[in-house]
Amino acid sequence: MKLTTLAEPLLEFGTGTHICPRTGIENMGVYDKRDELRRTELRIGVVGRGEGIDLFDEWLERCREGVERKKESQLLNLFRGFGGVNQSYGFLTRLINSPQYARLLKKSEITAIVKLASRADRVERAVNLYYEQIRFLAENRSVDVIVCVMPNEMFDSVTTAAVGDDKDDSELEHNFRRRLKARCMHLGTPLQLVREKTILITKFAGEQQDPATKAWNFCTALYYKGNRTIPWRLVEDGSKLRSCYIGIGFYKSRDGETVSSSLAQVFDEFGHGIILRGTPVSIDKKNRHPFLSEDQAYELLSDALDEYDRALEHMPARIVIHKSSRFRDGERKGFLRALKEKGIRSKDFVAITDTDVRLFSDKKYPPKRGTLLTISETEGVLYTRGTVDFYKTYPGQYVPSPLKITVYEQDSSLESLCDEILGLTKMNWNNTQMDGRLPITLECAKKIGDIMKYVSVNEKPQVSYSFYM
Repeated sequence: MKLTTLAEPLLEFGTGTHICPRTGIENMGVYDKRDELRRTELRIGVVGRGEGIDLFDEWLERCREGVERKKESQLLNLFRGFGGVNQSYGFLTRLINSPQYARLLKKSEITAIVKLASRADRVERAVNLYYEQIRFLAENRSVDVIVCVMPNEMFDSVTTAAVGDDKDDSELEHNFRRRLKARCMHLGTPLQLVREKTILITKFAGEQQDPATKAWNFCTALYYKGNRTIPWRLVEDGSKLRSCYIGIGFYKSRDGETVSSSLAQVFDEFGHGIILRGTPVSIDKKNRHPFLSEDQAYELLSDALDEYDRALEHMPARIVIHKSSRFRDGERKGFLRALKEKGIRSKDFVAITDTDVRLFSDKKYPPKRGTLLTISETEGVLYTRGTVDFYKTYPGQYVPSPLKITVYEQDSSLESLCDEILGLTKMNWNNTQMDGRLPITLECAKKIGDIMKYVSVNEKPQVSYSFYM
């Protein structure tokens, strides 16, 4: 066994590199500033009740101007102030909202939904209510992102089962957020959902995030969704083969009867990618884990590589497959057959799973993020959450759980593969804090599955991660 600590991966921004997304954006500007097709103005649509839209207008104005850091903390790098959004600083863009981009929900309609006895009915009616206003904005206004502001009582009514709810409600999954995103996918405009209480300018009792942190995460997600380009990327290693990263996950149908595969493909370290929906898969009778047949594995990877070729007009030199369960022999044969047909010789098949192994530090904080316990050439335990030197603390609320890394086909060292995994945890533009647990390959595949179960098999899903995050 060997214990090492991997270096925090560098990110590239407009004029330089840094390990921290917030510091990089603030001091060097977004990475895509050099892209002539980048939008320097984002038009923001909003759907909500009158009070919610007023709160959102105030919050957006505060984001433009900047939000002060958490004054009571001495952790300056963790609780960094938000410097604002404008065309000459940081995000280098302008946020535009207007009464013409707003659609009001009637209070009487909201009250009627909250009073419905069945949670299934509450979710369905709430989705229909928002959908009609979202559809109007997507079809009649030139907006880049639509923000749905949820009244607190409506949010509680569609996310929490109440006394007297129909017993049949439990037979199907009823998730408002997932269902709304799936319903609106064909409209082609990404959504951002927020609760009224989370966009209050002042922090309320019991809330975990301070206003500046909320502004960082909200505006970064808004920028990515509206621009369809990336605010940062991993620093390119010129000595390595150009790689394509693929994440394969599984998701249950709404009734829990079938399990299907979902695939998230990150073309390269630039963050470009594609999303594919797989087919229903088998379940291992011994451990209840889903798996692909040899032919399913072959078809899934072949389709992904065809999409890569269409996008970049060449094949990658190397393929890395991340999977949320172990690789069975049939899966490996199917993947290898697809790679052989496409002439790709360099590959790494990596299973990323949970583990009961825990490491304990001799200090009061958990092990450092990047701590790697190498068990063998093909197996290790990696902490992607943990103490961060740059923050001078552990930024989480609970004891971090490491990941078990197991390699099944291997052309790279275990340490090199773990370096990549650690870097890919920073490619989630829904989070600006260095505490991502899963690489974007599996994080995206998971979120795809959450929403894909609500998308009709006859409907072509959107290929951008912005529609799922």
